[in-house]
Amino acid sequence: MELKALPYRFTVCKLLSADTMPADKDFYFAAKTDEEISLVCKCEDVPGNTTVRDDGWKGFRIEGVLDFSLIGILSKISSILAENKIGIFAVSTYNTDYIFVKEENFDKALNALKTSGYSISSL
Repeated sequence: MELKALPYRFTVCKLLSADTMPADKDFYFAAKTDEEISLVCKCEDVPGNTTVRDDGWKGFRIEGVLDFSLIGILSKISSILAENKIGIFAVSTYNTDYIFVKEENFDKALNALKTSGYSISSL
């Protein structure tokens, strides 16, 4: 399975309002529930109404479109990283999954996945 390393630094944050969502930016993930509004975006794109933010994340995605019937893809990746003491923040889209790790663990995460048979390329 091929993974694609993303060249950006990301922030995971909470917003007061969805009004300042960075809709004009090229890369972000947003979630709004009855309890919160969460945003993952490039560090330089964090809006002003952030209540909490955690900078210093790097990410990669599973290449290709994943069929909903596939089982255990994210579980296997997260298990490999957990065995290497690397925490994750995962985001799923309609097409695929994105996995974020703290910047200081990024190279270690990619090496652990390579050792486990994953192919890694860069965006």
